Amino acid sequence: MKKKIVLLLFVALLSLYSYAQRSLAKWQIQPKIGLNIATLTNDDDAKIRPAFVGGVELDYLSGQNLVFSFGTLYSQQGCKSNNNGYDTTIKMDYINVPLMINYYVTDGLALKAGIQPSFLIYDKVKVSANGVSAEVGIEESLRAAGFDAKLKEIDLSIPIGISYVFSNIQLDARFNLGITKTFSGNGINSIKNSVFQFTLGYKFGL
Repeated sequence: MKKKIVLLLFVALLSLYSYAQRSLAKWQIQPKIGLNIATLTNDDDAKIRPAFVGGVELDYLSGQNLVFSFGTLYSQQGCKSNNNGYDTTIKMDYINVPLMINYYVTDGLALKAGIQPSFLIYDKVKVSANGVSAEVGIEESLRAAGFDAKLKEIDLSIPIGISYVFSNIQLDARFNLGITKTFSGNGINSIKNSVFQFTLGYKFGL
């Protein structure tokens, strides 16, 4: 009788452990770093600014093919330009919060889309010429150029992309399409963020 009770308890504990492992495996955390290819739309002088992106994303496995994810990424954005011998870099650094739906079409290969609010934490304009450079705030540079405009502190974009996972390593490529204006006020075009983002991450089960 005691042996049967011990055996039943062992089976119950084994079942509970297996269930817990399956439940825990539904959550994964992914540190990631990568490269932004950023620019600003509706500006004929804007060229790409290669820059850093890095942070962490948390995945929830909802089913065999469906994964919900949200993250926090430090993202350097903006653009570069060159006019009349002056090299200009517009630096706009954000904390991105991507909220994504990932659908795995095959083992390891996922298509993804979502919504991404971003919060501006740093902005500067760097101007260089003849080996000399200077930096000022973006709004200060706009006022100096005669524009009555302000830089918005919150940005919204739609991220769409593709990723592939192998041995817990994830390669991710996405395009963040800006849907809100970067500036508010008069005298400036409807400029929006536009960012191609490439990252490498490693997934850990929780």
